[in-house]
Amino acid sequence: METQYITLETKGNGDIIDITHYLERVVTKVNLEDGILFLNVIGSTAALTTMEYEPGLIKDLKNILEELIPYRQDYAHNFAWDDDNGHSHLRSSFIKTNFFVPVTKGKLDLGTWQQVILIDFDTCPRQRKIVVKVFS
Repeated sequence: METQYITLETKGNGDIIDITHYLERVVTKVNLEDGILFLNVIGSTAALTTMEYEPGLIKDLKNILEELIPYRQDYAHNFAWDDDNGHSHLRSSFIKTNFFVPVTKGKLDLGTWQQVILIDFDTCPRQRKIVVKVFS
């Protein structure tokens, strides 16, 4: 097993970043032919998943998350910590902070229109660190 890191600056507030090319660089750097990448974003207000990374779906994803887990001031977390990011923690828990990506013949096993994304739900810009564990 090998460990790599990806560090990114985000805008917060639902910023969605395509990290696929970072993962492809990891695969090349460690010369992984067949194996698995295990990804984990450090923190409880961000998440990892896949989607077709295009403007329409980015907007749709943001809209559906606002419908399912809206930004609002009355979350118990907000009262406990006197802040406004209760929805950020809930969205992260809903989507999850970790993700597996299989690799075959040196390529990520993703669909033609499928990209791996980082979503930062926090209410302010952040530096995010993604741990990539490489299993071969």
